[in-house]
Amino acid sequence: MKVTLEPTDRTVTLNGVPARIWQGTTEHGIPCHAYITRIGVERTEDSSEFEIALQETAPLRPELAAVIPTRLML
Repeated sequence: MKVTLEPTDRTVTLNGVPARIWQGTTEHGIPCHAYITRIGVERTEDSSEFEIALQETAPLRPELAAVIPTRLML
């Protein structure tokens, strides 16, 4: 399965660790979301463009916000 994700402007705390909510779709168009705590680039690669792109976030889709308990939101 392939999933295309984009970072949102929301974070939650899972097991005491901050996690950014990412939203996207599967290759068959099924909406989904993921909680990402860490993401990295190979040390041999120039990560400057990657780090800049990680700062760009989208608003959380309303239908996704409805299924995430508000007590998790930071």
